[in-house]
Amino acid sequence: MELKSHFTFSKQQRSGILLLLLLIVTLLCLFWFVDFSESESFDISSEEITSIKNEIDSLRLIEIEKRKPKRSEFNPNFITDYSGYVLGLSNEEIDKLLQYRKDGKWINSAADFKRVTGVSDSLLSEISPYFKFPAWVNNSASKVSATSYNQNKGFVARPFSKKIDLNQATETQLQQVSGIGETLSKRIVSYRESIGGFSDEKQLYAVYGLSPEVVERTLNVFTVKTPKEISKINVNHASASDIATIPGVSFELAKKIWEYRRLREKITNVEELNKIEGMSQRKLQLIQLYLSAE
Repeated sequence: MELKSHFTFSKQQRSGILLLLLLIVTLLCLFWFVDFSESESFDISSEEITSIKNEIDSLRLIEIEKRKPKRSEFNPNFITDYSGYVLGLSNEEIDKLLQYRKDGKWINSAADFKRVTGVSDSLLSEISPYFKFPAWVNNSASKVSATSYNQNKGFVARPFSKKIDLNQATETQLQQVSGIGETLSKRIVSYRESIGGFSDEKQLYAVYGLSPEVVERTLNVFTVKTPKEISKINVNHASASDIATIPGVSFELAKKIWEYRRLREKITNVEELNKIEGMSQRKLQLIQLYLSAE
């Protein structure tokens, strides 16, 4: 039987093989000798492109600067918990300032602020240009007392006997204080009724909308002469619900106080609560009127 060789091609097959070889050679030549890499349509390092890029960057920086909160001048004696946080002060530094003011002392210079709060030099240099003290502070070379400060604020400190009982004050009487209008006077009376009467002057700071300056002017005319007796709650036996009955204490804060006491089994001094996150010195002073650690 005669076997047909696989290497025997017809004329048509030979032509096809030749065409295929030519195609392969052509493709190899294109691959080796033709550069298929993409060329950039324009030169990004050109002077024109660089100029446009710099202009866009400048506009972006201007917009960022516009969006930054603008600082205005302020008296550091009246920094609150929130404003102190915005300025970059730590809770400890804010509490030192509030305690200093509670003692009836005043800050009259950036050096005083540094000494009292212990803020870093970098933060002091950033915020001190915005400090604004009364004219008499800037014009006087010597320190002045709190009484002189009150006189320069527009009132002379009154003795206790000349003050009106805050628990008997009417809305009309309260409106005699600069900074207290119809709304705030109603709010003070409403708060007084909600707690059954003031027990301490500190409670006036809990009235929403009263700034520290207005409170000080108010306490120069009014004081608590008939304090309401408070039955203090023993923090070592109280539940979170019991603590939440304290005026101005949310259930969330009450729960934190309760958890703090549980972790330590017993609290020996209510002052310990200042270690709780979010507890300000002013808030603690109000809470101390209602809590004991027996």
